[in-house]
Amino acid sequence: MPDASWFTQARFGLFVHFGLYSTAARHEWVQTYEQLTPEQYQPYFDHFEPDRFDASDIAATARRAGAGYVVLTTKHHEGFSLWDTALSDFSAPAACGRDLVAEFVEAVRAAGLRVGFYHSLLDW
Repeated sequence: MPDASWFTQARFGLFVHFGLYSTAARHEWVQTYEQLTPEQYQPYFDHFEPDRFDASDIAATARRAGAGYVVLTTKHHEGFSLWDTALSDFSAPAACGRDLVAEFVEAVRAAGLRVGFYHSLLDW
């Protein structure tokens, strides 16, 4: 079993809850709470441009705040992946041409912080 003592020593981390649902600017369960059909949810994919997702800024902010690690939502319940996956075109690279997980990992590690992922197994 890997040594997880760093986690209790880090004590503080940042959780970045970000995904396609962020475009709606309401909540991450927008598709199910508002009972949006895939066709009604499609415009969020069609217009997904995470121009304010700046992994270096996120990492620097976490470091300044004293965080020891940063966790990113890599895929939430609606099935949208923030990385380049061979399993689906319902992903950030397909929507906007960016692998946000790769950007995040590089920036967080460059800031000397540990990286974590939240990945939902649900897929509406």
